[in-house]
Amino acid sequence: MTKLFLFFPLFFTLLLPLQVSGVEIIGPETRVVNNEIYVTTALSLDEKQINDLKNGISKEVTFYIDLFRVWKMWPDEFVLGKTFVRTLKSDPVKKEHVATSLDGVFLIEKRFNEFESMLRWVLNINDLKLTNIKELDAGDYFVKVTVESRLRKLPPIIGYLFFFVPEKEFKIVKDSPNFPVRHVR
Repeated sequence: MTKLFLFFPLFFTLLLPLQVSGVEIIGPETRVVNNEIYVTTALSLDEKQINDLKNGISKEVTFYIDLFRVWKMWPDEFVLGKTFVRTLKSDPVKKEHVATSLDGVFLIEKRFNEFESMLRWVLNINDLKLTNIKELDAGDYFVKVTVESRLRKLPPIIGYLFFFVPEKEFKIVKDSPNFPVRHVR
């Protein structure tokens, strides 16, 4: 019986995905121009993901860009967020690369002749207009960027039954430095 108790934790530990050390978020950088908050961030993939893409394995990468207000005595307050779902597909035989970006409203699909240009377009978010600071209360804020890659999509009932099967290849989070929002009257 004790061998059974030792076997299950070891078995479930082996099924969990390993932490991906080569994947990292670059930034996020925030700046305020004409009362608008702009965010720039990027994702850097490791060699394994790049080789998978070059060999024709599709990837779905989701960017969550969230604005939080800092509180001293309470948990930080979520203010607003934007989500981008980006899909990468490569065909090594045709030497064609297709990428899509969905922000909840608009779906953009682009075809690329060069693999590196597709990666630059999909993995970079440049000068995303987040919000106007006039709509925010005075205080300190920061931007949290969360990026995750789905390994597979399981039907909901299968996901509940096989909860130990990982659905995400990686999930990483990075915060920007705090920045103040002050209203001048």
